Amino acid sequence: QVQLVESGGGSVQAGGSLRLSCAASGYTNRPSCMAWFRQGPEKEREGVAAISTGFGSTYYDDSVKGRFTISQDNAVNTLYLQMNSLKPEDTAKYYCAAALTFKCFSGSWDLPGTFGYWGQGTQVTVSS
Repeated sequence: QVQLVESGGGSVQAGGSLRLSCAASGYTNRPSCMAWFRQGPEKEREGVAAISTGFGSTYYDDSVKGRFTISQDNAVNTLYLQMNSLKPEDTAKYYCAAALTFKCFSGSWDLPGTFGYWGQGTQVTVSS
């Protein structure tokens, strides 16, 4: 059973930075695609960024391109999301997600239904 534990959320002023971490465990074969999603108040969960764990290819939603960077450290089974130039509209609960066989490049990495494993989420609040 894959387990995902996020950390690193908090409160920051607009223009600031945060780095989220997601510690993954409980799997024999590394998930093929991992992603970050977020869900703001009264909003649907949306894909922020994804990474193909084998090739390291990355994918981003247009709203975060140039500001957020997704990365992984396979030695410690951890996924990261570096968030710079944060805006109030980035305020949301951020979730780590994993898919065991799905390939990120197939195009639906930003759909929650693609992923079978989720963390509990970490809150990010950006004030103006």
